Amino acid sequence: MNRTTLSLIAGATALAAVTGFASLNAPAASGDNTAKAATQQPVERTSLLCPQPSTSEIAETAYTSYTPVTQGAADSGKAELQAAAVESADSASGKKTGKKTGKKTVKPALKPAEPGKPATGDGSGAEPPALVGTAEGKFAPGWTVQETTAVAAGTGRGLLGTNCTAPDTEFWFPGVSTATGRTDYVHLTNPDDSAAVVDVELYGKDGTLKSTVGEGITVQPHASEPILLSTLASGQQTDLTVHVTVRSGRVGAAVQALDDKIGGDWLAASTDPAGSLVMPGIPKDATAVRLVAFAPGDQDADLKVRLASPSGLITPAGNETLHVKAGMTAAADLGDVTRGEAGSLVLTSTGTSAPVVAALQVVRGKGSKQEMAFIPATSPVGGRATVADNSSKGTTLALSAPGQSAQVKVTASAGSEGGTAATKTYTIKGGTTQDVDAPVPAGLKGTYALTVEPVSGGPVYASRTLASAQEGVPGFTIQTLPDDRGTVAVPEADQDLSVLLKK
Repeated sequence: MNRTTLSLIAGATALAAVTGFASLNAPAASGDNTAKAATQQPVERTSLLCPQPSTSEIAETAYTSYTPVTQGAADSGKAELQAAAVESADSASGKKTGKKTGKKTVKPALKPAEPGKPATGDGSGAEPPALVGTAEGKFAPGWTVQETTAVAAGTGRGLLGTNCTAPDTEFWFPGVSTATGRTDYVHLTNPDDSAAVVDVELYGKDGTLKSTVGEGITVQPHASEPILLSTLASGQQTDLTVHVTVRSGRVGAAVQALDDKIGGDWLAASTDPAGSLVMPGIPKDATAVRLVAFAPGDQDADLKVRLASPSGLITPAGNETLHVKAGMTAAADLGDVTRGEAGSLVLTSTGTSAPVVAALQVVRGKGSKQEMAFIPATSPVGGRATVADNSSKGTTLALSAPGQSAQVKVTASAGSEGGTAATKTYTIKGGTTQDVDAPVPAGLKGTYALTVEPVSGGPVYASRTLASAQEGVPGFTIQTLPDDRGTVAVPEADQDLSVLLKK
């Protein structure tokens, strides 16, 4: 997936990554050839891609941009979000209408503020397009943009949210559906000056869904295309996995899942296939949880299913294990697995480890007042992770330490319209998940960002839930907090011109 290239030319070292780059000049020649350990340097450029938020005329979308303060970052820089051209698809047939939104037609009024303070913007109805964002210098390390949309009625009504994603060349989305009542799109956005060529494959309970429609999809430069998944294969299936691979170029990808009865939300990509996975932050009042997993290799996966609760790891009765056949999608209904307590789902191999991807579909509410969201398997927080668009009410931060105990520092930024940053430190016991009382900026006005930084102990996984009732429906959306990749390891090197003389 993310590829890093390292080159050493005439004593200068530069490192490039998908989300940004850091550069380091080699020190003056000292006559000592000893290699030095790599140092962490702030990235100098970051790209983010935001999908078109909605096609509903009654949608209301909020954007929040935030860059945490990073030691060693540049003194200057800039960040901007430009509207992408969007070639829309007819919701019934999936055929492209040819309607395009140019870069200068519509864009949110969002001007990123100084690092440490969120900047906000908004958009109404179906007008806001997909966005292509670039941050440089002091704005690049850990830059995050949150897109949150409220839709009061219709298919997919509720609260939909997503972190704008970095461009990449491969994505896995377990948890999509083409069943009756579901309308799922995969949004592909190209940030570059040349066209990207993309393949979109679907995998169901019996393996690959045969289709040539998803092969060789061209995404024009600085453009975005929503692809209706039901047009890529015949028949209806409740549980599917989407695999997006890029033949040339790179794209950002996200799935918008819309349901006639239980609302809608964005499904972010699962972390890389692995033998063990964590899906953090299932709401304690979840009324239904569905696990969807896929084994992309040529080996079946047998997984132990456990819940990291506030008191420790427990095994859900009746769902102790999950067998996933190679190349096939498997699912299990876990019901109200959290039973009124915070929880994270932990999957581990019961024998020979076979890589899998996975996600949870989570439902809150009952009857006609249900709403859904998704929790994809995610990577640990790592060095630091940030999520924006938090408010004093309706924000829940979940922290999980499925292995060893961990100490975690959480910082609430200044408010977008006023307020002073605040910090708290928490200890999360091994094998548990805690919904923590996250700090709130003193004198808060507007929204704020939360930055999570592990201090000591084992790996920490995190997610943030935003909740906002929409005409009596418990609207909510969940975003995971993987490492923000705000720094990169840059090897130190000394000049050794004698290598030019060697035969």
